[in-house]
Amino acid sequence: MADNRLSFKEMCAEFEVTPRTLRYYEYIELLQPDREGRSRFYGARERARMKLILRGRKFGFQLEEIRQWLLIYEEEGNDAQNHAFMEMADRQLVELEKQREQINEAIEELSALRESTRALLK
Repeated sequence: MADNRLSFKEMCAEFEVTPRTLRYYEYIELLQPDREGRSRFYGARERARMKLILRGRKFGFQLEEIRQWLLIYEEEGNDAQNHAFMEMADRQLVELEKQREQINEAIEELSALRESTRALLK
């Protein structure tokens, strides 16, 4: 076993994910750890992929989108992956802007309702 690999438990701790999450990412083939008997070990490749997965989730990308994007790197290389990312980012930015507008509207409505309720209490 190489020293730079992480065990299953160490991987969960380093990335602050539950064992269930880590197993699910393996199940849907986002991660492919080395196996020795029943133990799993995660090398540099899997840790880098995990960083990209978590970053993608933070930005609201679906797991299947992330999986396809990671496959592009393996099959077509870095340039193709970067082009695909630009397209994904453009789509997601539009979606996030819509969500921001909805949140701003909800904040305005809730603030107005709170103020009218406050006026009733006086």
